[in-house]
Amino acid sequence: MTAKSPFTYRFEAGAQAEAPPLLLLHGTGGDENDLLQLGQMMSSGSALLSPRGRVLENGMPRFFRRFSEGRFDEEDVRYRAVELGDFVSYARDRYGIGAPIAVGFSNGANIAAALLLTRPETLAGAVLLRAMVPLSDPPAVDLDGKPVLILSGRQDPIVPADNARRLSTILSKAGAKVDHQILPTGHQLSQTDIALARTWLADVALASGRQKHAVSAC
Repeated sequence: MTAKSPFTYRFEAGAQAEAPPLLLLHGTGGDENDLLQLGQMMSSGSALLSPRGRVLENGMPRFFRRFSEGRFDEEDVRYRAVELGDFVSYARDRYGIGAPIAVGFSNGANIAAALLLTRPETLAGAVLLRAMVPLSDPPAVDLDGKPVLILSGRQDPIVPADNARRLSTILSKAGAKVDHQILPTGHQLSQTDIALARTWLADVALASGRQKHAVSAC
């Protein structure tokens, strides 16, 4: 923890300028170390910014409060999204990185979706692993083609299939470029998740590089 940030976090500098920085957001009970290896596997060379959720549920870190499984404290969701967005702005200034792509699992995916819907300027895109709709009445935002990958599990006992589809629809209607894939698995991550996210992130980095090249050539 630093004097200027309320979050305990890890930062690893990137080794490749073209690799997008990643904001790693763990699930319930995780911490700032949980997804570092996953981030490296998904996008080697990316800068990694990994905060620990500041809400405790029975001693387990989370990114926002909930009333029960699948029932979120939406006032807290909004507050924590602002708090996390401020942290990302702080980290970008401190480490000189661009807007990151969020890679969130479960509770971390939900707060990443909340960031897209409340602070869209915070993220360049998102990989949402086993995500749910975080806000029943999200504000009107323009996601302006931001790339979003949603990976859901067909046998997921925590995330109802219709809820994941609704999240995809909400983000698409807000202007995001959404790729929603449903995998033959449950709530836990699989090697397929890693492979799909790695390919998707590489494609996003390539598209971003082409866009920058086109702009510089004008």
